[in-house]
Parts: sequence; C-alpha cells; structure tokens
Amino acid sequence: MPLIVQKFGGTSVADTQMILGAARKAIRAAQAGNQVVVVVSAMGKTTDHLVALARELTERPAGREMDMLLASGEQITIALMAIALESLGYKAVSMTGAQIGIKTDNYHTKARIKSISTDRMKKALDDGNIVIAAGFQGIDDDGDITTLGRGGSDTSAVALAAALGADECEIYTDVDGVYTTDPRLLPEARKVVQVSYDEMLELTSLGAGVMHNRSIEFAKKFGVAVHVRSSFSDTLGTLIIETPESDTAVSGAAITKNEARLTMVGVPDRPGVAMFLFSKIAEAKIPTDMIVQNVGQDNRADISFTVPDTDLVPTLELLQLVVPEIGAETVEWQENVAKVSVVGLEMEQQGGVAKKMFRAISQKGINIDIITTSEIKISALVARDDGLATLRAVHNAFGLDKEPKKIKSRPKQSKVPKLDRSIAETGAIDFSRLSGMEEILIEAISLNQTEAQITMPNVPDAPGIAAEMFEKIALGDVVVDMIVQSCGRNGRASITFTIPRKSLSKTLEIVQKLAKKWKSDGPLHIPAISMLSVRGTGLRSHTDLAYRMFKTLADSGINVNVISTSERNIAVTVDESNGEKGLALLKQEFSGEMM
Repeated sequence: MPLIVQKFGGTSVADTQMILGAARKAIRAAQAGNQVVVVVSAMGKTTDHLVALARELTERPAGREMDMLLASGEQITIALMAIALESLGYKAVSMTGAQIGIKTDNYHTKARIKSISTDRMKKALDDGNIVIAAGFQGIDDDGDITTLGRGGSDTSAVALAAALGADECEIYTDVDGVYTTDPRLLPEARKVVQVSYDEMLELTSLGAGVMHNRSIEFAKKFGVAVHVRSSFSDTLGTLIIETPESDTAVSGAAITKNEARLTMVGVPDRPGVAMFLFSKIAEAKIPTDMIVQNVGQDNRADISFTVPDTDLVPTLELLQLVVPEIGAETVEWQENVAKVSVVGLEMEQQGGVAKKMFRAISQKGINIDIITTSEIKISALVARDDGLATLRAVHNAFGLDKEPKKIKSRPKQSKVPKLDRSIAETGAIDFSRLSGMEEILIEAISLNQTEAQITMPNVPDAPGIAAEMFEKIALGDVVVDMIVQSCGRNGRASITFTIPRKSLSKTLEIVQKLAKKWKSDGPLHIPAISMLSVRGTGLRSHTDLAYRMFKTLADSGINVNVISTSERNIAVTVDESNGEKGLALLKQEFSGEMM
C-alpha cells in the first residue's frame, strides 16, 4: 500500500479548528488508499512562549531542561490531532519522538539523528491507524529527550519518509509552494512547479524560509520527493526533486537579512592561519557563511566571513583572542548587512549571469561589499538598508516573475533510491552507518588545472565597478569562473577571479585599461593555478568542514591563496605545483564521507 508522510507546521495547527482541518487532509489521503503518517509541530507560538518562560528565570537555561520543556509543545499537538481524527471516525495513535524510536546524539537543543526504528510505526499502520508523530524531537542513548533545533519538524518528517520508504513527503505550510523569492517581500514573486534539491539547499541557506536546510540535505541524500503545499487549499504546490523547473540560468533569488560581517585584517599569508582561525570558530559551534580570502600582498591577507547577527558578540570575543595568536593586525566588523543571491542549477552551463547581476545592482546605485560565487550561486553582500532594493533589482533582471518558456515535466520519483530497498523494509535504518542525514556527504573532490588567476587590487569601492569589469571581460568572449571580492577599506577593494589560461593575455589587456581608468594599481596575475573544490551536502550545518579542509592542506605546507564558499561547495586556489598533492590529501581526509 502506498505511504504518505504529511507534516503540518505550527501555523497549520494553531488552534483546534485548524487541527481539524489538518485531520481532514490526513483522512482524504487515507481514503485515497494510502497509509498515512502525520508529523506535527507545536501549536502556533507555543515554542516561543515556552522559551520566554524559561528566560524569565534565567538567560542561559540548561540545554537538557530546555529540551524537556520545548518537547512538550509537540506532545500537546499530537494528542489533539489523534483526538480530532478519532472524533471524525478514524483510528489514530500519537507517538513522541522516543516512542517512534528516533535516536539522536546528546547535543541538546541542536541534536542530530543517528537512527530510526520503524517497527512500532509499521505495526500501527498495518493495524489501520493514522500515525501522529511528534516532530522536532528524539531521544539520546541516555534516555534523555532531545530536540533538533528550529525547523526540526521538517527534518523529522523527511527522515521518517526515508526510513519508511514513503512515496512522498507533503509539507503543509502557510504558503502554497516555493517561490522565486519570498512573496512577502516581493509580491511579484512566482510560484515554481518544481525545484531541484541543490537549488533548494542554496535557497534555504539564503533565508528562503519555506523549509529547514537540514531537511533538504536529508531529502537529497535519500531521494525523498518533497511536496510543499498550502494548509488552506488543495492546490498543487512545489515538488522538490533532482530536476529543476526549466533550463533557465537563474531559478530563484533570496535575501539573508540578519547577517554580520567580520574581517581579520593583515593576516600572515602562510599555511595554517586559516586552519587555526576556523578551528576556533568550529569549536565554538558558530556557523559561518560567506568566507572570503583574497590574494595576499606584502605577505599579508584579509579573511572576511559572515555570521548570523546573533552570533556577532561571541565571534568578536573569540577573534579578539585569536588576533595576537596568529599575528593579525586587527578585527573589523560591520553590522546591518544583507546577503542577496541568485541561484540556478543551469548557471554553470550559461554565461553572463555575474555581469547581469552586478549591472542590475549598480544601476540602483548600490555598492557591493563582498562577492562570492559557486557553480550554481552568486552572492553579494550589501548594506541591510539596500537589501530589499537589491533583491528586487536582481529578481527583475532575470525575469523571475515570468513563467519560463519551457517547463520540464514532473518525473516519477522512485522511493528511497539511494538505499537498498530491503534495508528500508527491515524496520530500522542506521543513518550514521549510511552517512546519514546529519553527516556530511561528499559528492566530489575535484582539481581544476586549466585556470589562470587575476587580482585587481585597490579598485574603487563604489557601485558599478564589478559590473563594468565583468561586462568588458564578457565582451572579450572570456568565461569567468570563481569571483571573490574582499571587503573594501579606505574606499578601495580587491577583486580576484579565475579564467581559462588561454584567455589570460586577452583579459590582462582589458583589465589593464580599466586599472588606468580607475587610477588603481595594475593587475596581478598567476598564469597557472590549481583550484581545489569539495562539494557535498551538509557543508553549512557542519561548522568544522572548512577547518578540516584548511588543516589538511596546511599540515602539508600548502598555502591557500583564495577562498570562496557556498552552501554546497568550498573552493580554494593553491600554487599549481601543489594541486595533485592537495587533491590526494583531501580525498584521504574525506574518504569516509564520500558517496
């Protein structure tokens, strides 16, 4: 019999009438011949209320007790949902995370799932019950209740869908699907028919807000088809699967508003410095986002990165201790910044995205602070007050409000394609043994030795500079790969990018003319560099991955010249002579996490 997992978020079960509405959706799925598992969150603002109660007593409540407190919210909802179903004439049984058999580690308030036992759920389903599962929670090896962090009910639902071999995981929410950007910010945003896992991973990490990024990591690893739907209607929503909606270069745009930027100024340009810095950040469990290291000059470099603004104070405290240890000059920071990004799985195959994005931003008179790129994403850091205007500019520039000319048909998604089917039917999946949901899953470690590197130092830190440069380069039929713009100081900034080696002479001619026009230093270049990349799923939720990559290279005396990061990729450039050695070292370091 087909099996459907349905998840209802807090706004979808905010009161008893809405719980009855959710129950009716579960009944319709059962009437269509499906076994049904319903995963629910706490009602409405219950979790916020419980957090507020704890903080009336102390600013720093113990993690174990917070988990005990917060898990009670879902327990209320599962009982009410089961009562609602029974009142409508259907058999139902409610289960907490512990009763389901969701085993986690013991990192309270941010636990990671280790395994799920499905025996009890399957017996209840076979007995004709609709199973109501508490999202957001599990139990550790000591028998203590744990919670998965905000957004954890999404993760619970997708995890259960994989463990049970579900045909589909339906996520019911207060929006009717995934949009090209947040429709609450831009009314012209368009709902997409389907979006790829990789695109959705980038969008969720960029603040798209529809689903939690850890749930998408899991869906991708285990091939779970996720259908994002409205709690208030029966219309089709958006399917999250392997295939993007269309062949357009850009499929979505997003803004992350609550960011802070920090820069380690004058860092010694030698192996091991970045490793030491990010080891301390990883130890503190501080999530970093845009990591940018530009080419060092005078044996010094600047390393910039962003963190959630709520982590600014602890990060500053940490960096003040790190500065003397690594011999950096100082730490600079900026609050009230926003990251605006465009995402598209087809971006790698189509040129001109960067120049189009930068021109759209410059035409609004908005200055870009930092630029990072990956094969499917370009991000620009701007002042927070300019964030919405930047988002609208790039959304309009790529025509995201318009239907694509050709939409791909929805393919039939096979159930649990990355797992042996017999495993999904035996009653227990050990996710940790299978590079599970909460572990990094490395898809590729690659070496590119076809690129040259150019740095434009001390260019004006002003709107339009990046747009003009990459437009000129594009007119010369030169394809640009990695782009890194470091944080500007004293009205000047540096931009580094890589190009095919065969295009070096032509590109140097172009940028030398621009340097004269801008009255900046002449371009620096390296005729042949090695670009090392680690690509995978779970990079953002594992704060130690960057550290491990930098440490592996530093321990063998390999210096990193340039760093650029995204949700699913960390790329660095090193001297050409160190490319093969670096590749072998990284493959050895991550051998246990390779697909």
